[in-house]
Amino acid sequence: MKIIKDSVHDHISVDGVARDLVDTPAVQRLRRIAQLGTVSLVYPSANHTRFEHSLGVYHIACEALDHLGVEGKQADRVQAAAMLHDVGHGPFSHNLESLTYRRTGRYHDDVHTLLADGEVGDVLREHDIDPNAVADLVAGDGRFGQLVSGELDVDRMDYLVRDAHHTGVPYGTIDHGRLIRELVFVDDELVLDEGNVQSAESLLVARALMNPTVYSHSVARISKAMLRRASERLLESPETNVDAATLQRMDDYDLIVALRSCESTQEFTRRYDQRDLFKRAVWAEIDDVPGGVIEAEHREIREFEQDIAARADIDPSNVILDVPSRPSMTESSSRVMVNGDIRRLEQQSPLVEALRAAQYSQWRLGVYSPPELQEQVGHAAVDVLGLDIDGALVSEVRDGVDTTLDQFAE
Repeated sequence: MKIIKDSVHDHISVDGVARDLVDTPAVQRLRRIAQLGTVSLVYPSANHTRFEHSLGVYHIACEALDHLGVEGKQADRVQAAAMLHDVGHGPFSHNLESLTYRRTGRYHDDVHTLLADGEVGDVLREHDIDPNAVADLVAGDGRFGQLVSGELDVDRMDYLVRDAHHTGVPYGTIDHGRLIRELVFVDDELVLDEGNVQSAESLLVARALMNPTVYSHSVARISKAMLRRASERLLESPETNVDAATLQRMDDYDLIVALRSCESTQEFTRRYDQRDLFKRAVWAEIDDVPGGVIEAEHREIREFEQDIAARADIDPSNVILDVPSRPSMTESSSRVMVNGDIRRLEQQSPLVEALRAAQYSQWRLGVYSPPELQEQVGHAAVDVLGLDIDGALVSEVRDGVDTTLDQFAE
């Protein structure tokens, strides 16, 4: 058994298959992948890694398995899945996943090949565990897959508390001990037992508050968008031999070195190193953006950027269009027991609709550019994208002062 001191859960006991997995290269690589990607540019203390998060998820999974009375080989499989659930992440965590997915067709939780090969596969087989069964759990399949990846999963229970702890933002604080104690299986469905609507709501509220404050903070979004653009140029550059599969297996340091070594991405790394980021030229609400822009595919977004740059008469490398997906709230489908019936949280809680409305109001389309080009890029973006001048919002046009587009266009 190995005892590891953790900043969130105090002492974590790592035993059995998890003890052997900790020292595999695939798990140790997670020490070099930031849990929150570029968010440390906003919150300097947010330097925690996927490694410590994986330890936390394993710890909570052990507590949940004890509560549910799960032992033996099934417990071993779930513990292994908890420890390995993030080994498929590329550098800077989720930030580049859309980029690599377009080229490989794989998301971070598609780990069947990763778990079957190398030392991880050897460790699992030494413990008489089928790597494919563990990979299925990581993907959220089956009865116990819900515990690893679902609406009430141990992943969410750790990252909300951990991210809040390391950013210093209090909104992610949840009573994960209560959540674990109230988990039950009903007809192979993982639910919260009677009297726990508020416990389910706590997950929902924590995620809803952490999103605009941390995960979608404007500076975090700008830096993520710049990183994606630079990484895309890296993949397209004839001077490198980096393909999407190679990029997926890099860690944060590998990627930064590759970006520094490529002529077409050196300006990005200078800006990243010096925190000399692009600024918001447009920051538009969802009701002011045409549906064709919101639903645009990657190729169309690149065409919009080209058109904005042409209208502004500047180099296209100075324009980034950042279009988030439409608001969603998967946690609202969490199941709770109410008067002996299994109900979705959204059917039971009046908070869900209020939080959905808040999420809708917080959605923003961003157009980013160097500070000295904000005004001309903003004007060009309004015209090219067909934004509603009366309602869309432009921020930081002058030292962080917000103004409506009709004022901006005067």
